[in-house]
Amino acid sequence: MAAETKAVLSTILNIEPIDLAYTGLKKDSLKGEVAVVTGGASNVGLGYARAIAWAGAKVVIADLNAEAGAETERVINAENGPDTALFVKTNITQEEDVKNLAAKAFQKFGKVDILVNNAMNMRLNGPVLSSPISDLDSSFAISGRGVMLAVKEFVPGMIERKHGVVTYSATQFHYAPPMVGGSIYTAGKAAATSIIMSLANEVKGTGVNVFCLTPAGVMRIDMSKFPPPPKDAPIPKDAPKFNMAMFGMPGFNGMVPPEAGGAAMVYCILHAEELHGSGIIITDAFNAMNFPYPNPATAPKPTESHRLSDMELTLAFCTMGPGFKK
Repeated sequence: MAAETKAVLSTILNIEPIDLAYTGLKKDSLKGEVAVVTGGASNVGLGYARAIAWAGAKVVIADLNAEAGAETERVINAENGPDTALFVKTNITQEEDVKNLAAKAFQKFGKVDILVNNAMNMRLNGPVLSSPISDLDSSFAISGRGVMLAVKEFVPGMIERKHGVVTYSATQFHYAPPMVGGSIYTAGKAAATSIIMSLANEVKGTGVNVFCLTPAGVMRIDMSKFPPPPKDAPIPKDAPKFNMAMFGMPGFNGMVPPEAGGAAMVYCILHAEELHGSGIIITDAFNAMNFPYPNPATAPKPTESHRLSDMELTLAFCTMGPGFKK
């Protein structure tokens, strides 16, 4: 077993061993399911893909990075057995690429039961006033157009079989320091979240369940790839201090590992009917599944978030601030 683990971890991917039994998830809980994960060859998407495969499903990884995608396929197959994973190089903004993704997924596995929309380019992270309009176009193309293209390819089959799950890796809907997503990034994310929540209403009663998961703080950063900051770089006195408590993640003493993010996604997929038409932040998913935090003493307290009614959700963007002051 040790040799096998070493072989899996001898990889260009920035990963740790994955075994989610300690979270209470069952190894075969998604057996018989087939999932497509866009942006599935890095960070949280990679965590989703590995966790879903660990839970027994077949996984199709869609990503632009051919080298990382091929390695993700190899790793998942090494972890779970041959023919568990399939990588398809995909530009999610291009209709012909998404159709090719669907064709290869159906050819290999015969169906798709789970669609995890996750692809995004975090470099599209600038402020409104100083970003080129092309950045906004790209943000909407990946998040909005890409999500809709994938939905149109995979959801009709789910409706026909009266069985399926569609989810989206959402984020905050506007930039507020010190949140990770910048203005252009969150604009695209907000567009896609709106598409997903509208889809949830469109497919009510069909057997297809739709929700959003916000994986706040999920990231494994390889600091060796970043240049050291200038020693004399000025830091504004009013600059907010970043820490994971801002995301409700103190139980990890740092960023949430992608493998843990994958565990939360599996749990949410298993409870998709309960979550239909709503969004959930990853902290609430961890609390719901009684996630065994590595630092239990500082595990986050349950939040006061609640499910919005259809009308509240519809008008959410109208209640974005304090309104008229008395």
